[in-house]
Amino acid sequence: MLRRVQRFLIRWVGLSVAFAVTDAILPGLRVTGGFFAVIGVAAIFGIVNAVLGTILKILTLPLTILTLGLFALVVNALMLEITAGITSRLTVSSFWLAVLAALIITVVSAIVNRAIAGPRRALG
Repeated sequence: MLRRVQRFLIRWVGLSVAFAVTDAILPGLRVTGGFFAVIGVAAIFGIVNAVLGTILKILTLPLTILTLGLFALVVNALMLEITAGITSRLTVSSFWLAVLAALIITVVSAIVNRAIAGPRRALG
């Protein structure tokens, strides 16, 4: 149970850092309200992505396979747009900016999660 909580917190921190970095480098994506707003937006995005993102990723799996995974960025961009619609703390100026933001958030989040959690142990 403790490991699950620890993994959840690591992912949340990674996503929060990813939102802060994306906010800093993309002029069309803004998280307003400071530190706690970034944490809140990351939490809302995580919930939206867990619920709706899972359903959409299953429904669009053939298209994602056909595009060699690129369509997953479109699904993540849609999750960003939905999150921006839910909270007033996140604004995204255009859909194509949301696609770029989804790419940056994915990469930064993966890097931060790996740095915090450390390398995975080999199976066996």
